[in-house]
Parts: sequence; structure tokens; C-alpha cells
Amino acid sequence: MQGKLASADDAVSVIRDGDTVCISGFVGVGTPDELLIALEKRFLETGHPRDLTLVFAAAPGDGKDRGLNRLAHPGLVIRGIGGHWSLVPKLAKMAVEGEIEAYNLPLGVVSQLYREIAGGKPGIHSKVGLRTFVDPRQQGGKINDHTTEDLVELQQIGGEDWLFYKTFPIDVALLRATTGDTMGNATMEREALKLDATTAAMAAHNSDGVVIVQVERTAIHGSLSPKRVMIPGALVDAMVISKPENHLQTYATPYNHAYSGELRHPLDRMPVMALNERKIIARRAAFELPVGGVVNLGIGVPEGVAAVAAEEGMLDCLTLTAEPGVIGGMPQGGLNFGAALNPDAIIPQNTQFDFYDGGGLDMACLGMAQTDRIGNVNVSKFGQRFAGAGGFINISQNASRLVLAGTLTAGGLKVAVEDSELHILQEGKVQKFVPQVEQITFSGELAAETGQPVLYVTERCVFRASKDGLELIEVAPGVEIERDILPNMGFVPVIKSVRQMDPRIFLEQPMGIRADIFDATLEDRIRFDAQANRLNVNFRGYRMATPSQLTELQEIVARHCAGREGQVDCTVWYDGFSLDPALESAYQDAIAELEKRYYRSAVRLTRSPFLRLRFGAELAKRDLSTRVGRSAVVTERR
Repeated sequence: MQGKLASADDAVSVIRDGDTVCISGFVGVGTPDELLIALEKRFLETGHPRDLTLVFAAAPGDGKDRGLNRLAHPGLVIRGIGGHWSLVPKLAKMAVEGEIEAYNLPLGVVSQLYREIAGGKPGIHSKVGLRTFVDPRQQGGKINDHTTEDLVELQQIGGEDWLFYKTFPIDVALLRATTGDTMGNATMEREALKLDATTAAMAAHNSDGVVIVQVERTAIHGSLSPKRVMIPGALVDAMVISKPENHLQTYATPYNHAYSGELRHPLDRMPVMALNERKIIARRAAFELPVGGVVNLGIGVPEGVAAVAAEEGMLDCLTLTAEPGVIGGMPQGGLNFGAALNPDAIIPQNTQFDFYDGGGLDMACLGMAQTDRIGNVNVSKFGQRFAGAGGFINISQNASRLVLAGTLTAGGLKVAVEDSELHILQEGKVQKFVPQVEQITFSGELAAETGQPVLYVTERCVFRASKDGLELIEVAPGVEIERDILPNMGFVPVIKSVRQMDPRIFLEQPMGIRADIFDATLEDRIRFDAQANRLNVNFRGYRMATPSQLTELQEIVARHCAGREGQVDCTVWYDGFSLDPALESAYQDAIAELEKRYYRSAVRLTRSPFLRLRFGAELAKRDLSTRVGRSAVVTERR
């Protein structure tokens, strides 16, 4: 050994029978394959270590043989505690068949548990998982009957239900970084993600455990910038230099400079998706993207929303994120999932989930495999096939707005678009809308109680959550409800007023979403509902730059509201709105005058706390009584 450098065989030789081992990795990003290969080799040659407990947040694997799939040997593993199991099918098979004790906890919770373990805390109180299979009133996250210990408790705090996730010691942490010096300090400059490297190392170290870090290259002690060190050498017991083939940036990409933020990739050269069922769904979901908002896109069909947003020139109008810690840029799919082209920031995974759990997402678009009449969704277990929840529970439960995306049927579905109409050429063999889901990964009942807006988008129709159950609200051109929808569902949805899906979804050329947002005229943005006596003003993405625009605004409002002085309720959406500084005082004077003359009440909606406070202060200066809330500025006639 030179300092803390060791061979992979020597490093894993200290792992004992019965140890609890946490492993980093999100698909292939950050997965320490050199160490996993050495651990498997030792077990196959010696029969030890035995009866390991494996702890992992995301599934470090490729769905075949790499990652944790290498450790799926009888006797080597006795227990698994994981957030996502889909890409470790060999281990998942052992879990489903009861060969090991196994738990599926929300990915974000596992990630955050490392921090609590490091801090010597007893566990985490969280609402994440209530009313799902993780809730002890259902399965408590247990995958099989062989699993008996309760890792999750239901507790009441302040009269509210909370889940308490228990911590446990970590004996060994197997982690990955890019460059390590001889004293164990490690940086992650070529990694696509930071994941939980720092907190997992601390969790093992403070549990009196061992920290082993795989790197692709070494440096002289003292040569690394301290600001770039993600795993301090004081926490590291052994450092292993990996073979290049066992240290790919992702399982699909040896290295892409745009994933690690070294350089930026020209997104106008990205390939355009073919117009198939996946793109149709992604296009419909893209209409829900919030201007200026923060969005999470899940794996599978939702991955296409990023490609559609790029094609529509929308990536600079919002912030796309992925749960392992990327913020901004264009999230990737397949075996690159978790990475992003041109990210604005890459933060630790547990920090990303703090943001998600606290309601930071303006919208999430996630997949759906099974959906029932009350809006419950299952993406985690189907018979003997066990995928696990991953970050789905954290994200779906806490996003301000949720779009669930997937085909109406599965297993051989074939569609075609002809003359701007959708035709079902071959129906899928499996109904995905069923009377009751096999496992609840998303609680439609809880969403209804909290008032969370939820859409269910398929290639041929769109549903929304309602107090009466799933309601059919849109149908694709060329699709008939009685022929193409109802016979392929296990229940009859609520049907009231059904409109046609936007026909632009079914055209080859871009849909023009950006133009809808930024180029719409004032006439197009202002609508008056005479029956409700309500004025709706859509200022999303609008720039007011000239006095003539302000005059036009006053004239349009006066035309709609003439004769209704003091009677009109007004709602204005301001996300993405910009105002020339030279017009600011005149604009505030104008809207105050309109309000005093015509409005009974006014609600100005914006995600920006700064803009809300500015509006509230300026209107108050003009003798209007205002209330500034979490998302709105409200004024009312007294």
C-alpha cells in the first residue's frame, strides 16, 4: 500500500460475514463495479463474506449482469434495503421468491437516511409513503412474508399521521469518485452525479465502519483543490484504482463532457423523436410544462418530454431536474438515466430530495403502469415482476402538479398517425386501467384530500382526478370512446364534457408551444366569462415594453368590463412576465385604476415570491388592500 491505495481484492477482504454494506450508484452512474467484481470473486472462491445486508438508494445495475446483479448469489446476501430494484433483477428475483429479506423504501428516504445515520439520529419523520405500500397499515415496505422486522412505524405528531423510518449502522460503504490522492481525498469532476458520496462515507465512518472508494486515477497528496473534494480522506480507509472498463461514466456512455459539466453540448443537434405513441404522450404532457417552473421527469415514457421540450425550444423557459441531483439542462433516458446534458447544477441526491419533499417541484411527469378507478397508481410490483418505487413516491406525492404518462394498454400495442388522426392498428394484450391496482405506489385518495391536480395522459385520451373518480376529459382525433377506450379499461370512468386533444400533437412538425407562450397577442391573452363574471388574463411569458401595450391593455379590459363596475372577479397569471423598468410606475397605476373601477376581487398568481411582494407593496401604495400568500396576491373590494 502507498498511503491508502489498495488493490480491489485487499480492500474487500475486510468485509465480514453479516455486515451491512451500502453501495453507491444510480443505474451505472457512480456504481463501483471494480469493487463489486472483487467482492463477488472473493465469495465464489472462499464462500465469504456471507449473509450481507445490502443498502442502496437507486438500483446500481444495468438490468442484466452488472452492478448489484453480481452479488445475487445464495448465501452472499441475506437482506436487501433498496429504493429501486428494477435494474437489479437478479437480486429482485431473490427478494420476490423469499430467498432474502427485502424492503422497498422510497429512494429519497434511503438517501436521507445516510445523513441521519451519520448524525447519530434514530430515524426520519416523513409524510412520504403515507397511504402507499410503504405505510405499515399496508405492507410497511416489506417485499415478502419472510421479511418481518418493522423498519417503518406510523406515528402521530400534532394530530397528524407521520411515517418514522428507522436508522441502522452501516458497516461498509462502497463508493465511487474520479480522482483520489494517496491519503484518500476524492474528487468527482468526471462523474455525472454526486449522489450520496459524502453522507454515505460519514454514515459508515461514524458507525465505526469501513469506507472504500473506487477511483479512475490518482494524484499526489495536496494537489487536489479542497473545494472539489467530495469525500475527505479522513473518512476513507482504502482507495482502489479501477480498470477503465469498470469505471464508465454511465453504462451507455464511457464519457460525455456535457454530463459532467466540463463543456456544453449543442442541443439543436439532438435527434427528433419519431411520431409514435411515446411522442404523442410526451407532446400532450409538454402542454402542461410551467413557464419558469421546476419540473421532474421520470423514467420511461416521461423521458420523451425532455426531447419534446428541446424540439419546441422550451428548455430555456423552465428548469428540468432528475432525482439524483441534476438541475437544468436536458435529462437523459435509458442507461444514461440520471445524467443530464448541460446541467446548470449537480447537487447531492439527498439535498435534491429535501427540495422535492418540501414542495419545490412545480410539476412532475412520471410513468404509470397500473391505474384504478380512484386514481391509485402502481409502478412497483406486477405479479412476480418487482421493480420497486424508486423516487416515484417522494416525487408524485409532493409535486404541486402531477402528470402521469403511459399507454392505455401494453403488450403489443401498435398505433399509426394518418391524416392527423390516431389509429389503433393492434391493441395491447394487457389492460393498464384496472378495477384495483396490485400495489399502491401513488395514492389517488390522498391526492384528492390534499387537492393535488393530477392528469393521466395516454396516447388516445386524457383523464383527470376528480372527487367522483377518474374522469375522461380528452380524446384523440380518430379515436372513439365506445370502440377504442371503454372496452380496454377495467372500469367505466366518469364522463361529462369531453373535448378533442390538441390536433397539433398529431402533426409531424413542431407544435409551436413557445409561440403560444411568448408571441400571443393581448387580445388572445384576455378572456371574459360573462356567465361567471370573471376576467382571465394570461400574462405567462408576456413582455410589456411600450406605452402602447399598456394603453391596449386598458382598452381591452374596459371593453370587457364596461357596465359591470365593481362586479368583476379577475385572475391574472404572471409566470414568465417581464416589464420594461421605464413602464413600472405607469403599469402599477393602470392596474390599480382598473381594479378600483371594475374588480370585486383580483387574484394575481406567480411562483415568484419577489414578484408577489413587489405587487403587494405597489398596490398597497395605491390604496388597495392586499393579501400576499404562498402563490398569489389577492385584493378584494370592501
